[in-house]
Amino acid sequence: MANIKSAIKRAKTNEVRRLRNSSQKSAMRTEIKKFLTAVENQDKEQATILLNQATRSLDKAVTKGLIHKNTAARKKSRLAKKLQTMNA
Repeated sequence: MANIKSAIKRAKTNEVRRLRNSSQKSAMRTEIKKFLTAVENQDKEQATILLNQATRSLDKAVTKGLIHKNTAARKKSRLAKKLQTMNA
């Protein structure tokens, strides 16, 4: 454990941020899983709504620095592609 006061504070803030980041990342993954479940169930209306929510959560994750913008773009593209193939 750290002995210096600033190092102790840094360790505390890192732990708080780690917990917050993991919570937000988990929420993002949950939104994506909900969308994928709707696609599997062939529920077009619900899938469209959930795609918007998943896209929004991915964008939020980018602004908070949880994931890279290219990763979010790739995930959004793949999710949209799944919805398009379901509609076809």
